[in-house]
Amino acid sequence: MDILNDAMKAVTDTVSGFWPKPSEKPRLVDGKLRPCLGTPNCVCSENPGSPGWVEPITFDPMTADEAWTMLKKVIDGMGGVVQSEESEYLWSTFTVPLLGFVDDVEFRLDKTDTVIHVRSASRLGFSDLGVNRSRVEDIRRRFAEKG
Repeated sequence: MDILNDAMKAVTDTVSGFWPKPSEKPRLVDGKLRPCLGTPNCVCSENPGSPGWVEPITFDPMTADEAWTMLKKVIDGMGGVVQSEESEYLWSTFTVPLLGFVDDVEFRLDKTDTVIHVRSASRLGFSDLGVNRSRVEDIRRRFAEKG
């Protein structure tokens, strides 16, 4: 089975090299995650009332440090890669197997409200068939199971 997994990873890694890199490094804007651009291939917890809104991840009764550490473990366990981490902000990427599409998944720690805000967006296309929303729900579920 390792041979099959290695072959799939090789194909995914090769194909993902064809897709564009983000035009600019994902980042916070005015201290918040960037809003989605209105396409169905993006979800974000910082824009209530928008079609791409998702609930943030709650971490009470954990401390903020425990929650942040747990989040990184969940990302790793799902095959995501942390690209950049700053104070209370984390940018990770997830690659869709075989097709090689790369999605940017960002997090912002809000210690006051004991939540982690999340934004998950595809780099290409218009529709993602619900992949980003499903990924965020999977992160939330795994986070709750470990908490």
